[in-house]
Amino acid sequence: MVIPKFVKSLSLIAAMFSISACNYLGGEDGVFRDRSNEYQQAQIVPQMRIPNELDSYTIDQLYVIPEQIIEDSVAFEEVPMPRPIETRRREGVIIQSLSEKRWILIDATPGQVWPRIRDYWTELQIALDYENPSAGIMETAWVELGSDRDNRHKYRIVIEPGLHSGYSEIYVVHLENLRSEPIPTVVTWPEVSSSTDLEQEMLRSVSQFLADRNDIYQASSASLLAGTIQAESKANIIENAGGEPILELKVDYNRAWVQIRQALESAEIDIVDSNRDQSFFSVRFAGIVQDEESPGFFGRLLGRSGGADEQDIKDFSVRLMETGSAINVVPEALESSTESNQLTLELLQVINDNLT
Repeated sequence: MVIPKFVKSLSLIAAMFSISACNYLGGEDGVFRDRSNEYQQAQIVPQMRIPNELDSYTIDQLYVIPEQIIEDSVAFEEVPMPRPIETRRREGVIIQSLSEKRWILIDATPGQVWPRIRDYWTELQIALDYENPSAGIMETAWVELGSDRDNRHKYRIVIEPGLHSGYSEIYVVHLENLRSEPIPTVVTWPEVSSSTDLEQEMLRSVSQFLADRNDIYQASSASLLAGTIQAESKANIIENAGGEPILELKVDYNRAWVQIRQALESAEIDIVDSNRDQSFFSVRFAGIVQDEESPGFFGRLLGRSGGADEQDIKDFSVRLMETGSAINVVPEALESSTESNQLTLELLQVINDNLT
C-alpha cells in the first residue's frame, strides 16, 4: 500500500508538534514545570504606601518577613510538614475566671472570632467608635443601659490568641461616665471594669451569641486582618540560650502558677511538694507510652495510675521563671542521665498538652 505524501507530511507535522508540545508543557520553561524551588528566588518588594489623606489601618502584613534572615542558612530539601492538629481539643465556648479577671475561651481562631463579634454589635445596633483588627481591639460608642439615667456606658473588646493554636480568649472592659459631664474626647480605659456586674453580663451575652453561631468555624467567614493577631499562641515549647527545651507562657505569674498546677493535676502527675513563693513544683514522673489503638496520640501516663515500676519513676523539679513579659517553665531531673533527659522533654510535653 502506498501512503500519500500529504499523509506523511501530516504525520511528520504531528510528531514535531507532539515533541514541541512536550517541551512547551514540561521542561524548565514549560507551563507545568516544577515550581517547588522557585521560592528561593523570591524578591522582597517595597511595602505599599497609602496617601496621608486616606485611611491605611486596614492595610497590614499578612505574612511578616523576619528582620534578621540567616544568609548562610540551608534551603529546605523538602517542604516541611505542617504542625499536627491538636489531639485534645476542648470544643465549646466557656467563661473562665482567675482572681478578678474573667474571659471567654473559644476553640476558634481570632480571625474566625472577629467577624462574629462585629455581627454581635450589629444585631444590637450599637456603633463602634474604634476598631483595630490586627490588634484584636474594638470599642463601642457611648450607650444607654436600661433605666440608668445617670451614666453613659462604653465597652471594649479585646481578642487574644489562646494558650494553644486554634483557640481565642475574649476580654471585656466596661467603662461608665456621668451624663452630667461632657463626653470625653480621650478615653482612658481602666484595668478593672467600672462595673464587674455589667462586665460579667456582657461576657455571658457574647458567649451565648458565639455558642449559637454554627458558622464560626467556616474559613470563608474569617477576617484576614484579625488573623495576624500574634501568630504564636500563648504557650510554646522553645529552646533557651543553652539549647534546652522550656515552656514559654505569655501570661502573668499568677495565671501561670495556677495553669501549671492544673495541668499537672489533670495529667495525674504526682505533686510531692510545691512552693509558690519560691516558684517550684516537685513532681514524680515516669514518662508516657504511645496509644497503640490511636497512633500519634499520647497514651496513658506512667506514674500515679499508670502502673509503672517504682524504679522507673524519677523525681523532677518544675520551676517558673519570670523573664520580661513571659513566664518560662523549666523542668529539671534531680538525677541527670540520658533517660532523664528524655523524660524531661516528655514531662514538658505533657504539661503543655494539659494546659486549658
